[in-house]
Amino acid sequence: MVITYHGKESFKVQVGDTTLAFNPVSKDSKGKVSRYGADVALSSVNHPDYNGIDEVRYGEKVPFDIQSPGEYEAKGVFIKGIGVSSKIGKDEYVNTIYTLTFDGLKLCFLGVLSEKLSAEVKEGIGETDILFLPVSNGEVFGPRDAQATAVALEPKLIIPMNYDEKTLPLFLKEAGVQKMAPVEKMTIKKKDIEGKDGEVVLLEEI
Repeated sequence: MVITYHGKESFKVQVGDTTLAFNPVSKDSKGKVSRYGADVALSSVNHPDYNGIDEVRYGEKVPFDIQSPGEYEAKGVFIKGIGVSSKIGKDEYVNTIYTLTFDGLKLCFLGVLSEKLSAEVKEGIGETDILFLPVSNGEVFGPRDAQATAVALEPKLIIPMNYDEKTLPLFLKEAGVQKMAPVEKMTIKKKDIEGKDGEVVLLEEI
């Protein structure tokens, strides 16, 4: 599995010829747009920063489009979406948390959070190998809340997202990390996570 980060909450996750896109940035956003072909595109929130499904239709690839809670199967991947309330600025949204197993690894993509997870949601998420964790959603959900959420879910690896120069150092401090250089991409297999417990991996925006 190869994971690359494209800013905000936009990730490309690839195994062989199969590519998943999480929260691709729309051309209507002020953020940077990345164009590539995806087989499955998952959008947590109907907001320009996170719903750029059109941007990952490229060449012959037209993605299976998932934008709401429910259960789905695409390209042999079973995906579960759990809906939670969220705020972006002063506006209310439904944020979908996605869990799936891809290449033998259990992924949890939290999307845009503005409140702590309920016991019911945590139970629905279950065991997690790799957690995509929002570090900040304005003044509502900050680095301390992010770390508390990570501790509650007990993932083996944590990939921070949606951070800035102020919130990232605060989160790393909460996570007990002194300094960390970002890596261009993460290449990982199931055997690589054995023995890991909440290790933070910082990906460079490309």
